[in-house]
Amino acid sequence: MTLGRRIATWVQNIRYEDLPDSTIHEVKRRVIDSLATCLGAYHSNPGVVARAQAMSVKVPPRGGATVWGTTHRTTPDLAAFANGAMVRYLDYNDTYLSLEPAHPSDNLSAAVAVTQANRRTGRDLILAAVIGYELQCRMCDADSLRKSGWDHVVYGAVSTAMLAGKLWGLNEDQLEHALGVAGVCNIATRQTRTGQISDWKACAFSNAARNGVFAADLARRGLTGPFEIFEGPKGWMKQLSVPGLRDLVLAPDGRFMIDRTYIKYWPAEYHSQSAIDACLQLRPHFAGRDITSILIKSFEAAVSIIGSEPEKLRPTSRETADHSMFYCCAAALVDGDVTLATFDEDRLTDPRLLSLIDRTRIVEDPELNKGYPKGIPNDITITCADGTVAARRVDFPRGHAENPMTDDEVVAKFRRLADGVIRDKEADRILKLCWKLDTLKDVTPLFAFKVMTKSNRGGAAAKRGPKAGRALKSGKPAKRGEASRGRSSKGAKTKPAAPSARTKSKRSR
Repeated sequence: MTLGRRIATWVQNIRYEDLPDSTIHEVKRRVIDSLATCLGAYHSNPGVVARAQAMSVKVPPRGGATVWGTTHRTTPDLAAFANGAMVRYLDYNDTYLSLEPAHPSDNLSAAVAVTQANRRTGRDLILAAVIGYELQCRMCDADSLRKSGWDHVVYGAVSTAMLAGKLWGLNEDQLEHALGVAGVCNIATRQTRTGQISDWKACAFSNAARNGVFAADLARRGLTGPFEIFEGPKGWMKQLSVPGLRDLVLAPDGRFMIDRTYIKYWPAEYHSQSAIDACLQLRPHFAGRDITSILIKSFEAAVSIIGSEPEKLRPTSRETADHSMFYCCAAALVDGDVTLATFDEDRLTDPRLLSLIDRTRIVEDPELNKGYPKGIPNDITITCADGTVAARRVDFPRGHAENPMTDDEVVAKFRRLADGVIRDKEADRILKLCWKLDTLKDVTPLFAFKVMTKSNRGGAAAKRGPKAGRALKSGKPAKRGEASRGRSSKGAKTKPAAPSARTKSKRSR
């Protein structure tokens, strides 16, 4: 049996009743988190452009899917594209790290779109989300696309095609055809995430999702797709150098991959999360001192993705800055937090940040390579002019599967990002619907929220995090006395500087 057939059979056979309560609850948390990141990015350039593209097409009221934050209904593939771009833009949606990295909540925009288009229930949406997470994350475990220059969204075309096929009720033959169509024509290169990063990063997966939904729709209407998309002489295994997919097994232990993924605590590329955590824990040690050097020991994936390219030393866009470990660590030390405001355009040339970046060195450490991808190990040593030296290693930042955020923390993140975009009463309504997603007969009201007009938003965006750039002068942290996240070097619990609940970091030392 081909891998494509095995995938189609698994998708055909899985049922909502197979899901444990913990997995169902986790889907609700990811819907809340995805709506949060969508709201935070609602007025971004990719969000505006993607919505305009989707809203240029209109379908009858009882068909298609809504563009989130509106009552406009468009085709499900365009809805998946527009809504997914908003979820992804801030680089604040969830993550899974393995041989291939991924942001699996990117699957949700496709799942919601087809759920609406086919008038399915909240339970159907939950099952579709689990399918998307399971397929994408298991493929990430099986083999790396990045090593050969391909982008992780290649796997997303397959995962979204299969969840869409499940929602449309495709049989095994149709599912295999959808998989073939989605797999053969969505081969993306990693240039999207290399050097200076553009708006397209927000759209890369949502474009794969658009094509995955479209492939399933074509198969539903009778189109056949290429066979042996994985094992064939010109298939993925040979052309993309991913032979590990041959051993792909889905949910072999009755556990689902969504439970092993991570919600982001800070709005930055995930490999930097533990480095940010470590910097915030170290920060109180350097109040009023002149930092002369910062040494970051890290692992190969982090160094190659966010710690080596020259563009990361002088980012000129938000997309590049949130993919720069240099920048994120400098901001954590200067500001005492990393928030959306950290990546405002005027901060990118802040001399205090650039000064610290110039004193920072990032090196790959073989010992830390051994700790990845089970953990996200970053080890930071800071040296001052007066001889003060302190170090901190963090393996499991807050939000990691081994150090998960609480429901209250997820809700707090939602409220921060929703502030100034929707009214508090609307936020309350959305949260109420999310927590009872498994009882909804129609999911449309959950995503047809009303966005505030620009005149009513005021300065609320500034409330999403501490005002940036107020804690460091001439490279010296001010004596502010803020507590750092996690635990101090002596293991005592500390109060976080951010507005969300207490965080803890598990460290190997």
